[in-house]
Amino acid sequence: MTELLAVITITIFAVISPGPDFAMVSRNSLLLSRRAGLLTAFGIGLGVLVHVSYTLLGVGVLIQQSLWLFNAIKLAGAVYLIWLGIKMLRTKAGGTVTDTRLAPLSDAGALRTGFLTNVLNPKTSVFIVSMFMQVIKPETPLIAQIGYGLFISVAHMVWFSLVGLCFSAGRVRDRFLAVRHRVDRIFGGLLVIFGVLLAVASRTR
Repeated sequence: MTELLAVITITIFAVISPGPDFAMVSRNSLLLSRRAGLLTAFGIGLGVLVHVSYTLLGVGVLIQQSLWLFNAIKLAGAVYLIWLGIKMLRTKAGGTVTDTRLAPLSDAGALRTGFLTNVLNPKTSVFIVSMFMQVIKPETPLIAQIGYGLFISVAHMVWFSLVGLCFSAGRVRDRFLAVRHRVDRIFGGLLVIFGVLLAVASRTR
């Protein structure tokens, strides 16, 4: 019971902390549609399952112990976030995002964006690996560990779905759509900042 409460508590705090996932869901919900925001949230949950899967297989320990591998993941995530951010920063007033894969965004595109944003996020990797190494006991049954992993994934989906619902609400969305290019640039700038911080961290670790 203590272990379960620890997993729930730590997961909640980790999920609601701001980061690339929050920025991407908020942006897609505001500037695209509620459906795009919810699919992005679902993609994030699927990304979490990837982190959980390799952690359960023991690869998470390798990632944590191997400096070059961990930094490679960080750098890949940084490049992806910077690339997305630059695309958003190029939005012009009265126009649309220059990358047609982002606007309009297909269902598969929204799902893929959420998935890649999370699966390339080293913050999520560190969180899940640390959780399974320091909070969850080695003798905990595998079925229980899988259950914890599913809970972490579902928690991400639920939280970011709520974020998507909030930011896609009629009045809120209408106001932001009036200044669409500015909103896109703000979120684009945030993603670039996140990416640069990741890139710097990968070189200084």
